[in-house]
Amino acid sequence: MSFFALIFVFLFTQSLATSNNANENFIRCLINSTELTSPIAGAIYTPANSTFPAVLQAYIRNLRFNESTTPKPAIIITALDLSHVQASIKCAKKHKLLMKTRSGGHDYEGLSYVADQPFFILDLFNFRSINVSIEEETAWVQAGATLGELFYRINEKSSTHGFPAGVCPTVGVGGHFSGGGYGNMMRKYGLSVDNIIDAELVDVNGKLLNRESMGEDLFWAITGGGGVSFGVVISYKINLVRVPDKVTVFQVRRISEQNVTGVAHRWLQVANKLDNDLFIRMVFDVVNNTNGEKTIRASFPSLYLGNATNLINIMDQSFPELGLQRSDCQEMNWTQSILWYYSFPPGSPDTTLLSRIPRTLTHLKRKSDYVKNPISKQGLRLIFRKMIELQLPVLTFNPYGGRMAEISEFAKPFPHRAGNIAKIQYAADWSADGVELANRNVNLTRVLHEFMTPFVSKFPREAFLNYRDLDIGVTDNGKNSYLQGMVYGVKYFKETNFRRLVKVKTMVDPDNFFRNEQSIPTFAVLEEVIESLCD
Repeated sequence: MSFFALIFVFLFTQSLATSNNANENFIRCLINSTELTSPIAGAIYTPANSTFPAVLQAYIRNLRFNESTTPKPAIIITALDLSHVQASIKCAKKHKLLMKTRSGGHDYEGLSYVADQPFFILDLFNFRSINVSIEEETAWVQAGATLGELFYRINEKSSTHGFPAGVCPTVGVGGHFSGGGYGNMMRKYGLSVDNIIDAELVDVNGKLLNRESMGEDLFWAITGGGGVSFGVVISYKINLVRVPDKVTVFQVRRISEQNVTGVAHRWLQVANKLDNDLFIRMVFDVVNNTNGEKTIRASFPSLYLGNATNLINIMDQSFPELGLQRSDCQEMNWTQSILWYYSFPPGSPDTTLLSRIPRTLTHLKRKSDYVKNPISKQGLRLIFRKMIELQLPVLTFNPYGGRMAEISEFAKPFPHRAGNIAKIQYAADWSADGVELANRNVNLTRVLHEFMTPFVSKFPREAFLNYRDLDIGVTDNGKNSYLQGMVYGVKYFKETNFRRLVKVKTMVDPDNFFRNEQSIPTFAVLEEVIESLCD
């Protein structure tokens, strides 16, 4: 073995020993913490535990980050009570260990359970209590609860109340709410964050804060700016919304030979102007026609907060091009509409919402865009041609307007309000493992995203925080983190909101303890850069 190879082995061994010592010191700190109100040893998992892989994989929702080559945490803390969260923060600060907070959401880029440096996961899946008050029309819901659990617990108390959040029942509340999660009632009631009235958060000093004690700036930041940059969100208090006894759903599909271009063009003109009770998605994918040739299929899954008769009248007047028939419509209660929308078998019981296990797990890539102006028929034809060439990526258009256009872009960190016709999700899913296949399929999504440039928002090209996309910029959390953060920050939040988020971050976490590859940076780093330039 060469001299240089010996040196490398020695340094690597020393680094590994140092890392192991740090982990051992961290665990010792946890077990001996004066913060604890109950023992924490049973909540600590290391690779030495036989159940460690199962605990790690239980809330991985993107198999692209469950490969043998994926970096793994050194420790997982499945916190059982508040004191475990507080001790984890204090001990991680003391021993300079990177903390990743996980509440069980989609986490499309794996930021809550993957890192390129030694780290541990603070897993909140045990924080799942939900307390519903129909008298006050509010609920306290902990960050580790799922949307399905929340919907079920609301329906337990009232069949005429709901909450405007996503249609994937297994998504965790923490990340979904804090990033500006949306659902089929967004045009009627806005986003989840538009209906949050209080929160509990553990700050960088291990102190539990509520809206009053944290102040309006921090409360603003964690209702749309993502919670993980500012602390550990324990729970949110939400305002429930009214839903009718019966809602109506429909799913209409058309292929290219059935005037998809004309129907899609009309959707882009009216989808954000329809009755606020009506939400019609538009989804494009590539399928085989009856001749076995590739063609574009457009699907229109929809929710109307009312009966089928009124829905048909609205559609006949505003969107007759879709050709909706009474036979296309199904009336049901609101919780059943969630199950229907997520393609559960007809007649699935409401208790299906309580399952924390996704129906399918795949390798995936997601991206986002915003549409400000209707795309021409010629533009749509070009898009369809490109999709047929690429085959894999799916485009989903989510309509805006209604309540979304009435709320100021500065009311919450989420700025995408008036002036948007729709948000686009780019989706690629595949089943097989392998880095080479993953790179190929991720690239197909990037190619379509690049092709869409002329048809979407510009300066900045806006993006949706909850569709995390590391392609649009990352930070190494070093001396250039402010400038790096601005690259993706203005796309997610626009400039004014991003600067306010940075101000809040600097105030509550000046040493940037809560950080990831797309976290909010501090002003302190920018000041250091300016000082170095002046020296």
